[in-house]
Amino acid sequence: MNRYIKALRAPFLAGSIVPVLIGGCLSFSRGYFSFYFLCITLVGIASLHLASNLLNDYFDARGSDPINLRVTPFSGGSRVIQDGEVKAETVLMMSIICLAVTLLSAVLLTIGGRWLVFPLGILGLFAGWSYSAPPLQLMSRGWGEILIFFAFGPLITLGAYYIHSGQITPEAFAIGFPQGFLITGVIWINQFPDYEADREAGKKNLVVKAGLGVSRYLYCLIMLLSFVSVIVLAFIEGIPKLVLAALLSFPPALKAMRIAWREYLLHEALIPAQALTIQVVIAQGLLLSLCLFLSRFIHV
Repeated sequence: MNRYIKALRAPFLAGSIVPVLIGGCLSFSRGYFSFYFLCITLVGIASLHLASNLLNDYFDARGSDPINLRVTPFSGGSRVIQDGEVKAETVLMMSIICLAVTLLSAVLLTIGGRWLVFPLGILGLFAGWSYSAPPLQLMSRGWGEILIFFAFGPLITLGAYYIHSGQITPEAFAIGFPQGFLITGVIWINQFPDYEADREAGKKNLVVKAGLGVSRYLYCLIMLLSFVSVIVLAFIEGIPKLVLAALLSFPPALKAMRIAWREYLLHEALIPAQALTIQVVIAQGLLLSLCLFLSRFIHV
């Protein structure tokens, strides 16, 4: 059983669950909330994320993973196929089951009166498939990071807000930008240890295209933009200035940037920065959610 859990790479679910909470809390701050819708949304998004992880492992098993010698707990895939723990066909079947759960969740939300969920769900399915699967394999063409930014940031917060409120608003889209930058930062720094294997396998993500030297600058920029976007949010009409409290999560982000700056060539030394980046995703996202939740009672 443990090998199947390992294949799912469940700890990375924070990258999709936290934006759902942010969108839900923005909706709650405006008087719209459904616990039933929240649960169905979390199941659907989590299933889609797990399916994407599995598809990534399945297709990378034929690409960079077999030649990757710089594996860390946060990069290089789950390794269940390479280590002979789970067959590639089983991983593919697990991804199909997760996609089926996602589709069922979309159907339930549509039946509940949220008609736009279905096209949004189809868009999510396309994103999860096109990131790893041929012929597009956007992760290998320099488009994967951009896809991740939108798919795990503003599109999730917009969808989560719509599911509760039945409305599409620019603020619900904008509130996802900080998380979009951070989850891109997670993908970005996780590509550092994979650099040599990705380059050899012809996987031309943006880190491979830019090179590690330039990519450390870009990693720091991406992380900084997340916090700059929090400040910008505070000046958007309809978003409470209370969200500035999310800046309290900046110290671990700064520590991650310092480590990445110094140790970008040493994959083992990068592990603390990888861990810190994920922690910042969670910390900043929960602070944003809490601020939005409290703004219903505290008008700042």
